[in-house]
Amino acid sequence: MKESNSPVSEYIVKSVDKPITIDGNWDKPEWQEVEAASIALHMGPEPEKFIPKTQVKLRYDKDNIYGIFKVEDNYVRCLVQEVNGAVSKDSCVEFFFAPDSDEPLKYFNLEINCSGVPLFHYVTVPRKEFKVLKPEEIKQIEIAHTMPDKVDPEITQPVTWYIEFKVPLAVLKKHRNITNPAPGVTWKANFYKVAAKTSNPHYYTWNEVINPRPDFHLPKYFGKITFQ
Repeated sequence: MKESNSPVSEYIVKSVDKPITIDGNWDKPEWQEVEAASIALHMGPEPEKFIPKTQVKLRYDKDNIYGIFKVEDNYVRCLVQEVNGAVSKDSCVEFFFAPDSDEPLKYFNLEINCSGVPLFHYVTVPRKEFKVLKPEEIKQIEIAHTMPDKVDPEITQPVTWYIEFKVPLAVLKKHRNITNPAPGVTWKANFYKVAAKTSNPHYYTWNEVINPRPDFHLPKYFGKITFQ
């Protein structure tokens, strides 16, 4: 597997003084204060019908990581309604992150379809060794979505949708040691946009991934998120 010649992407995560209300509002002050990262590098062939525009922002406080995705999309479909189901088949956004700075190849993958249904795993060896977090743990993650609970038939005109989330650090600490977010701390991470089983299948990444076929589970290609 060849190396990427592109510089490693870095996102600066700014702190927030008080908890963010999770309501899917991209335009509220807490998010207007920070820059967005663009999830625009495709794996595999570009989609034939439409290229989605996906942006993401992160913030943190002493207890939580907050994030919000904005997706300017088309050909949107969402069928999976079971926690830890195959949400990546739907119109979906994903945040993979390694919160232990000493173990950058061991990571959590948080995947959320456009109806707000999550999958959350902790991976020690990609595709081989991973822990599926229990639904009662995942319920501690707050998620807001702006699309209906099910999108079928597929939406075949332009639509913008949002996913906002809050991940308590306490949930992560149940499964491994983490390097607590603080000024100067860096985690390895990547963001993704996928829609594997829609009529417009695609696989997009934030940091470049070099692989013959789409595969998000390649932590050697994670970028960096640095807390400020």
